[in-house]
Amino acid sequence: MKIIDWYILKRYLATFSVMLLMFIPIGIVIDVSEKVNRMLENKVPFVEIAQYYLDFTIYFANILFPIFLFLSVIWFTSKLANNTEIIAILSSGISFTRFLRPYIIGATIVSVFALIMGFFIVPKASAGFNSFRYAYLNKNSNTRDDSNVFKQVSDSEFLYVGNFNQETKVAINFSYEQFEGEKLKTKISAGRLVWHPKDSTFTMFNYNKRIVGELGDKIESGVKMDTTFTFDLEDLTPVYYVAETLTLGDLNKFIAKERERGSKNINVYLVVLYKKYSIPVSAFILTIIAVAVSSMKRRGGMGANLAVGILLAFAFIFFDKIFGTLAEKSTFPPIIAVWIPNFVFGILAIILLRNAKK
Repeated sequence: MKIIDWYILKRYLATFSVMLLMFIPIGIVIDVSEKVNRMLENKVPFVEIAQYYLDFTIYFANILFPIFLFLSVIWFTSKLANNTEIIAILSSGISFTRFLRPYIIGATIVSVFALIMGFFIVPKASAGFNSFRYAYLNKNSNTRDDSNVFKQVSDSEFLYVGNFNQETKVAINFSYEQFEGEKLKTKISAGRLVWHPKDSTFTMFNYNKRIVGELGDKIESGVKMDTTFTFDLEDLTPVYYVAETLTLGDLNKFIAKERERGSKNINVYLVVLYKKYSIPVSAFILTIIAVAVSSMKRRGGMGANLAVGILLAFAFIFFDKIFGTLAEKSTFPPIIAVWIPNFVFGILAIILLRNAKK
């Protein structure tokens, strides 16, 4: 690498780091001002608050890192343009494509870091962040799909739960069916089912058990019976944000299991999975757009470039949120929804880069 490459690369990484260090404390201050009263009311221990804001920092930085990166590239590239440094570089015979090389190297470093964070570090931070919120800040919010739960436990097992209370571990209106091919072999129903997490056993109350036979059915009923199943109720009603708390390997296994069970939240989980890959790619796209927008000296100077950058940043966030929500709430394919913002802004990057070269 030449001296100019090191110069731009150091500015790229340093400005991005400073941008994070500037905005994360602002985010923390705003969050504290909004939630300090509830924390005091609930007498939250200081250690838990400190851990929450450590998790908040990682969670917040991961979500907004493409935008921070975008604005930081516009910032320092605009300064290069205003100081006529870019004109001097291009006048020396270096092509605009060659001028982009340190930017691409910088985007690669940031993307690899973002991938590692998203795969292994952010899930733990997300678990702590969401657990704190629902334990102390949003106590009355329902975090589980615990009403009218229908699940396919395996290829041959199906169950239905009218309502499941997470605190008492009690399910109301429980029904379990086991098939052999397309033929029903066993059906169990109970007015109330109590799960015992310590030994993974169940107690059924007011139950009926029917075993279907070729010569006749065997029916058994009673007031109370202890039994076991191949599932646990908590696993069948995971918290809404569970996908955000799983590392890549665990997330893939979880999605495969939920797909077999016919989970109605499968699109939510797939959006989380695909975003782990799409967000780092957006670093390259937004870097190219930022350089193309800010590499020319304008009348408005750095302010005009930042105004254009902020407008494009909000447009990117808008696309990302709209299509992400569309995939979660409808049958729209999650992989298409997640990658549409990158596709649209990728085309914009190509157009702006061609104009910048001219």
